[in-house]
Amino acid sequence: MDTDWLNETLYPDWGQRFRILRELARVRSDFQDIVIFESATHGRVMVLDGCIQITEADEFVYQEMIAHVPLLAHGDARRVLIIGAGDGGVLRRVLQHRQVERAVMVEIDGEVIRLAKQFMPGIAAGAWDDPRAQVIVGDGIDFVARAESGSFDAIIVDSTDPIGVGEVLFTDAFYRDCARILSPRGLVVNQCGVPFMQADELRETSLRRRQFFPRVSAYVAAVPTYVGGFMTLGFAAKDAAIGSESVALITERARKAGVLGTTSYWTPEVHVASFALPPYISRLLPG
Repeated sequence: MDTDWLNETLYPDWGQRFRILRELARVRSDFQDIVIFESATHGRVMVLDGCIQITEADEFVYQEMIAHVPLLAHGDARRVLIIGAGDGGVLRRVLQHRQVERAVMVEIDGEVIRLAKQFMPGIAAGAWDDPRAQVIVGDGIDFVARAESGSFDAIIVDSTDPIGVGEVLFTDAFYRDCARILSPRGLVVNQCGVPFMQADELRETSLRRRQFFPRVSAYVAAVPTYVGGFMTLGFAAKDAAIGSESVALITERARKAGVLGTTSYWTPEVHVASFALPPYISRLLPG
């Protein structure tokens, strides 16, 4: 990073850059390099190992879609496990759902949580203090391996891409354990990258999940700072019927959950439409 611009390093031959108004934090944790800065256009921005993770301006798109879609597709998820998501935004959206009784968040890097609380507190918006929340600084892989069978209704994996600290969250063993600790109608959602640039991420992750889940699909969200077109979110459910709900049913569930009318991107119509994939994405899913 120079004094005026951050050039993202996710792709070697293509990317984006942000004009920096001021740098707020620069930390080398036990796991990764963390930078938070004030941008000219997107508010405060968190960067992990040179890759944009979240901006205050558009975080709502990703957070709403990775949280509301699985919980409303399930319809009665009361015990939710979140892996990663150290900024607190997913935890915040999960706890918007009235029926959620327990939300466990396992983030491997405590520095991400600390810096998000200090410099980007509006993203979690008080979720840290909700009595239903349990925040664990620890290894999500180990937690899933040790968790009791059938102990969660939904698992949301908000990880980095399958490199570095996030790599182990894309393995056969991880998805096998996810299936084991989910209840009979349980489901798991995880970010699968931007398929225009990262096609292998969705393809390989879907094949791995297919070994353990009858329903394997994906849905999309248009997040401006995740350059390259649609971001995909992988979707796998133990009940093959989950993920095919109507707008009317999702609307009713959202009203009951208390999230209808509270969002800036997600709506019941967007929810259902997000599963309608363009062919260049649907071809990456197992037949």
